[in-house]
Amino acid sequence: MSNFVRLLKVFRMVFQDDSIEMNNSTTADDIEGWDSLSHINLILAVEMEFGIEFTTAEVRKMENVGELLQFIEKKTIK
Repeated sequence: MSNFVRLLKVFRMVFQDDSIEMNNSTTADDIEGWDSLSHINLILAVEMEFGIEFTTAEVRKMENVGELLQFIEKKTIK
């Protein structure tokens, strides 16, 4: 399963919406209910799904799904 598909699964779980569709340019403005609290829940769920940890600086740099995926890719390369 690709990282994108895994991430989409996490988004759908966190936002409790199986109809969520996204692409690399998707931002919080594009997903209903994506506020600061759900953002924290999203980041924690992503960390658990991928077995990684983000720094506060990394989280602040993420402006869209594509950038989140880039950080996931960097942290999961073995």
